[in-house]
Amino acid sequence: MHTMIRVKDLPKSIEFYTKALGMTVLRRIEVPEGEYTLVFVGYGDEESEATIELTYNWGKDNYEIGTGFGHLAIGVDNVADTCDHVRLLGGKVTREAGPVKFGKTTIAFIEDPDGYKVELIQLKDAIDEMREAKARAATVTGAPA
Repeated sequence: MHTMIRVKDLPKSIEFYTKALGMTVLRRIEVPEGEYTLVFVGYGDEESEATIELTYNWGKDNYEIGTGFGHLAIGVDNVADTCDHVRLLGGKVTREAGPVKFGKTTIAFIEDPDGYKVELIQLKDAIDEMREAKARAATVTGAPA
């Protein structure tokens, strides 16, 4: 399935998610009668992978992100390298790569062109942490890890 975010400059948003984060445009839907365009981006097949739906409402160029939205999270092979790549493309890094507070996993935060926060998570660290948590839970509940 997908997470939808509204964007004010569709080409700039597509460029950010494809060039800075390495996603692919999976499909594009133009809806003239509704005056909007949907672009789905992601890392794999929509039937098995989560995607991001970029929604552009024609002529609307200002949104408030609001206080209820936190961030999107993307797993990457190397958080520091990804921050450097985002910066090289003119993107904004709001928290440099480093361990999460009270944890071991390396994370960073960047912003997309509309100001949405994107957390970059070191994939190997996150997978190791998930496996450790599952093993601890299995020990407590007796369920297989």
